[in-house]
Amino acid sequence: MRWLLPIVSLICSPALAAEWDVPNRAGAIAATLAQAADGDTLRLAPGTYTETIVLDRPITLDGRGVAVIDGGGTGTVITVTGPGVTVSGLTVVGSGSDHETLDSGIKLTKTAKAPQVLNNTLRGNLYGIDIHGARDSLVAGNTVEGRQDRHMNARGNGIYVWNAPGSVVEDNSVRWGRDGIFVNSSKKNTFRNNTFRDLRFAVHYMYADNSEVSGNVSIGNHLGYAVMFSTRVRITDNVSLNDRDHGIMMNYANKSVVTGNYVKDAKGKCTFLYNSHKNDFSGNWFQGCDIGIHFTAGSGNNRMVENSFIGNRTQVKYVSSKWVEWSEAGRGNYWSDFAAYDVDGNGIADTPYRPNDSMDHVLWTQPAAKMLLGSPAVQLVRWSQAAFPALLPGGVMDSHALMAPVKPAASNKVAQDG
Repeated sequence: MRWLLPIVSLICSPALAAEWDVPNRAGAIAATLAQAADGDTLRLAPGTYTETIVLDRPITLDGRGVAVIDGGGTGTVITVTGPGVTVSGLTVVGSGSDHETLDSGIKLTKTAKAPQVLNNTLRGNLYGIDIHGARDSLVAGNTVEGRQDRHMNARGNGIYVWNAPGSVVEDNSVRWGRDGIFVNSSKKNTFRNNTFRDLRFAVHYMYADNSEVSGNVSIGNHLGYAVMFSTRVRITDNVSLNDRDHGIMMNYANKSVVTGNYVKDAKGKCTFLYNSHKNDFSGNWFQGCDIGIHFTAGSGNNRMVENSFIGNRTQVKYVSSKWVEWSEAGRGNYWSDFAAYDVDGNGIADTPYRPNDSMDHVLWTQPAAKMLLGSPAVQLVRWSQAAFPALLPGGVMDSHALMAPVKPAASNKVAQDG
């Protein structure tokens, strides 16, 4: 079996490591793994290997961009159980279809310390990459294309993160399947510079504190970034284009930073907050949505400064009997529908902006009243409130509205919208 003889090369460690050239033969990968030592590299020849693999010690499995591993439709294709494993340059197909066992293209278990999954292509697996308890994982530069043969909610996630503190998921492209990244019961994770298309949620967050969602692009998904039951999450410099329901949704999400995001043309709401408190919204761009931002279920004490609300059908939906100030230190937000004037030329409107009036409150609670929008009575009520602000019912007030919008740098992430 001449093909099992190693080609020895020096690596950056006190000992020598071997590089094994693995031919495209049945069982070749398993046979080579049985002889390889810790730190060795297996370099696969071009072609398809029909087998499932378990990597239980420090090994590099390198497909060099020309090798395909096919699991044959049963279980997980590549399972990593050992520390210091790198899987790179492979095309991985043919996982099983069992949600109970989370059949995946690549699975990283809790005993896999600091594994790396780099520059692979995963197609048609139930779950693409399952980071299942593997701390300090790095998943970068992969292309994940999920299932299309089931109803969306019955598919698996592109990248699933469970109880994997310190893991980094960056520079990946995820399409089809259910959610792009679904993280559950984890913390101190980073999800950065990924692209998501044709999914339910681009990023779906559950019970994942002290983490970062930054620089990602969501295009044409049902929902962009859903952060739920989490605290101290940084949601920064992301893009949401043409997402169906919401660009950003926060549900029981508190003490988070939402800044520099570019949300455009969500069919529903650019941003939706449900029972979310003490979050910092600044420097975001919300454009072309049915509702720019919607607060409900008592969401309060959220900072709203230097955001731009452009051409939304309803800029703000916020029902309150009290006034909530959306400016700070003499600077508020930009409102495209505010016919403001600035006599002193300091870039700040000379009169306050109030996005909602008593008729809005009536329409939200009694949708049938929309039939009366063009009636003289409604126009009289709105004129009276504009002339006498004391008649207004409460809600959002921006005492220092900006005269000009400022686009966040995230808007440059896509050459053209859509």
